[in-house]
Amino acid sequence: MTKEFTHIAGDRVRMVDISKKEDVVRRAVVSGEIMLTRDTIEMIRAGNVEKGNVLATATTAAVLAVKKTPETIPMCHQIPITGIDVDFTIGDGSITTEVEVRTVAKTGVEMEALTGASVALLTIWDMVKSVEKDNTGNYPNTMIRNIRVVGKYKSTKTNVL
Repeated sequence: MTKEFTHIAGDRVRMVDISKKEDVVRRAVVSGEIMLTRDTIEMIRAGNVEKGNVLATATTAAVLAVKKTPETIPMCHQIPITGIDVDFTIGDGSITTEVEVRTVAKTGVEMEALTGASVALLTIWDMVKSVEKDNTGNYPNTMIRNIRVVGKYKSTKTNVL
């Protein structure tokens, strides 16, 4: 039995044709976290990071990443983004982000939400890397982990999601 692939036709890669699908209200929520030293967490809380407001910058980066997802993930369709929410929870040794993306389209927004959360966490790392480095220039305590789709939802009724 030969397996059929949705994005491969013979020796050619292709984007799936979704033109016959109906527009549907869709939403995806993704979370992830970055582990940081307690000193770095306190600097973020106090607003004392040299590069500026870490979470505001990470929010902006997440929004931009969501909107540019089809430019970085080859088989992602360009779809209208109708809403993006980016939230952060600061813990003792970590910051968790949750990115929610909404659309009315023929395909879902989980790749956009995954991209937004990933870039938010990468931006936090970039903003604090100078204080996270050890004396060898490495990052023994810094780690991005647990990026996952919390939920993916769709409805034909606009007031459901």
